[in-house]
Amino acid sequence: MNTLSLRWPQRNPKVFLILAILVWWGLYETLIPLSEAVVAALPVERDSHLGGALQFFFYDTPKVLLLLTGIVFVMGMVNSYFTPERTRALLVGRREGVANVMAASLGVVTPFCSCSAVPLFIGFLQAGVPLGVTFSFLIAAPMVNEVALTLLFGLFGGTVALLYLSLGLSIAIVAGWVIGRLKMEAHLEDWVRDMPRVSAQFDQGGMSLGERIDAGFRSVREIVGKVWPYILAGIAIGAGIHGYVPEAFMASIMGKDAWWAVPLAVVIGVPMYTNAAGVIPIVQALLAKGAALGTVLAFMMSVIALSLPEMVILRKVLKIRLIATFAGVVATGILIVGYVFNWVL
Repeated sequence: MNTLSLRWPQRNPKVFLILAILVWWGLYETLIPLSEAVVAALPVERDSHLGGALQFFFYDTPKVLLLLTGIVFVMGMVNSYFTPERTRALLVGRREGVANVMAASLGVVTPFCSCSAVPLFIGFLQAGVPLGVTFSFLIAAPMVNEVALTLLFGLFGGTVALLYLSLGLSIAIVAGWVIGRLKMEAHLEDWVRDMPRVSAQFDQGGMSLGERIDAGFRSVREIVGKVWPYILAGIAIGAGIHGYVPEAFMASIMGKDAWWAVPLAVVIGVPMYTNAAGVIPIVQALLAKGAALGTVLAFMMSVIALSLPEMVILRKVLKIRLIATFAGVVATGILIVGYVFNWVL
């Protein structure tokens, strides 16, 4: 790297990582007192609606950004092992079932959102990866990613994060397998089916720890630099919900007793466009106001995995019937997740 700040980690990578962890943890521990101090310095009552909303905003903004920066940096290092070429090579030649599990698992640890995963989806098809396997990856990559898991763990604990991981992976695996069994290759756009097949090369090149740290920095610049406006918007919405929306109202439309709440949450979520980092603060505020966990997770998953922009991009490579099948299978899985969470927790 050209800057002094990034040359030092190259020379002393282990020392840099230890110091970075200590600084990150020290900052994280100051969040609650700092947010309370900021609100106390403002001309508002702490117990008022505005005071509650401001404390939520000043606490959640640095918290989410710290969590996001930390996990994106770590996963940027991990992802240096999983280039698009290597990811594609790992799936070529695997039989369905096993390949669906591998594809969904790779979707969790690789840095591809729903939009950037589409070009890789095409690359999978060119390399001869079965259609259903590519869909397992396409579903898992945005829906069960490291950002969502880390924020869920940080905000709601390990049980919720583990359940989300298990059920999200199940949706990706089963949905991909079902689509594969339906033999819908004819519903790819003609130009996609006519693409020449290419071999998938497995890049064996090694990287030093310093180079992997550089990869972590690049991920932070690219991902956090791209999503921070969504984070601020999501936290602002969440702060408004936290400060002003009555608990009884939220419980009445998104509580466990309303059987129609889960499908309604999915319908509301699909037209929205954000990512896990932007929508999870909204989820946190909804839960604090009495919404059921399964309902808000169904909302979150529909926003991330079934967004309209993704459908528009997919229309360039898939015919309407295959898009409808994909959306129907994934929506069914999300509904199941919503009802299961509401029943279990």
